[in-house]
Amino acid sequence: MKGRVWTGIMLCLVASMMVFSFGCTKKSTTIPSVNQGLSQEDLDRQRAEQAARDAALAEQNLSSQQAEMMRAAREGFSANDILFDFDSAILNQDAIAVLQTKAEWLRQNEGDIIIEGHCDERGTNEYNLALGDRRAMSAKTFLVDLGISAARVRTVSYGEERPIDPDSSEAAWIKNRRAHFVVIE
Repeated sequence: MKGRVWTGIMLCLVASMMVFSFGCTKKSTTIPSVNQGLSQEDLDRQRAEQAARDAALAEQNLSSQQAEMMRAAREGFSANDILFDFDSAILNQDAIAVLQTKAEWLRQNEGDIIIEGHCDERGTNEYNLALGDRRAMSAKTFLVDLGISAARVRTVSYGEERPIDPDSSEAAWIKNRRAHFVVIE
């Protein structure tokens, strides 16, 4: 009896293995090629279209990088103000050095700029507007003398209206007596 049980178990195991193995056999399938049925002309056209898409994407990435570089260059140009002595529109040696650097930047880059003339809070509004104008014009004249087209440089005076430091102290007044440079996009 014991032998028959073992034989029955063995037959069941063999039968289940056979069923399992037949059910799991791989079926032969062919995956159609993407290019199947296309002529050489169609393949060449698809490759050219893909190359054009790739080139456009690369150009877009380059344009983004160039735009970022230009933004950084404009910020660098605007970063250095020139400072003036009290009640003066005369350029000192530091201002001349900054303006020479700005002139070089303008030679290498397109676009126009605005020079803003600013003053400290001392003096009347009318006087400070006139002094701010003289400061902006002093910087413009220097840049034009260095060969920058006058048509690329605009000036505006804000007088005491836009202080960089709102305190009423000598340290604040020194910062506020300035010409500020803005690149026009």
